[in-house]
Amino acid sequence: MTASSSATGIRPIIWADDHLKLIDQRVLPNEERWVDCRSAAEVADAIHGMAVRGAPAIGIAAAYGLVLDALAGRDYEAADRVLMESRPTAVNLRWALLRMRELKSQGADAKALLAEAIRIHEEDLAQNLAMGEAGAALLPPNAVVITHCNTGALATGGHGTALGVIRSAWARGRLSQVYNGETRPWLQGARLTAWELLYEKIPARLIADGAAAHLMQREKIDWVIVGADRIAVNGDTANKIGTYALAVAARHHGVKFMVVAPSGTFDLNCPNGAAIPIEERPPNELTEFRGSRIAPEAMQAWNPVFDVTPASLIDAIVCERGVIEQPTEQKIRALLG
Repeated sequence: MTASSSATGIRPIIWADDHLKLIDQRVLPNEERWVDCRSAAEVADAIHGMAVRGAPAIGIAAAYGLVLDALAGRDYEAADRVLMESRPTAVNLRWALLRMRELKSQGADAKALLAEAIRIHEEDLAQNLAMGEAGAALLPPNAVVITHCNTGALATGGHGTALGVIRSAWARGRLSQVYNGETRPWLQGARLTAWELLYEKIPARLIADGAAAHLMQREKIDWVIVGADRIAVNGDTANKIGTYALAVAARHHGVKFMVVAPSGTFDLNCPNGAAIPIEERPPNELTEFRGSRIAPEAMQAWNPVFDVTPASLIDAIVCERGVIEQPTEQKIRALLG
């Protein structure tokens, strides 16, 4: 059994009959290296260690992680627990694990769990393609956009969320220029989004995160397009740190702001952004780069890796079920049922 390939040719997650292969996103674009996982604990390590990242990709990998322990006859509850604890902010992780847990409670064996993990993988790709078309339709002709972090095939089952909209817009001839922020401290924009944009031959320019407001002041930008790791029921959205600053700058400069995420990213039990857990990672990610210290030894650091953009700053949330403009709880519940 195999999951469908990516719509782009980029396949970051591969089920290989008896183990899971994850492209190691920590070493891209300089090296294409694969992490072979044969247990839920190894998948959890890959998630926490950022070998695999992006909310949808995390959920897919976690589903396969449960399958690995089910096939080996290891304790299912322990596998579920170690995976659930690997990244606290990405709701797709919890969503995928709860979906697998429900199937397990109905007596599913390892074969049935594998079929469900593959279904989650394939559904994500189909959702990405639907979101890509819906989001692209919002853009004006010859659109100029800014994106942040990596939301492409590497972060999903294929095609991408925000970057999927950009891919679809380029294919439809509606896009003229992309500016991608570097996304410190892990540089997902400089390393991964740049790699994907070059792969697709989409016209793009890399900018420092701090240059975005200056760019909006100098040039006509049509949309900022970002992904999401969790969306509260009122529309407040957690995404990679720096997203909130982009939204504030966009509102000041009259630039529209789009969030693109599958329906599994919505947390209807989360009332607002204040209730979203924000992961903080080790300070050395800021004080060092690739093992070399860039700040003085005694320097302290604060390293939240997500922030929350209020719904009031979001012009549209795009998911595979449709578009929510000026999101509110009423609109979100109406679309998601």
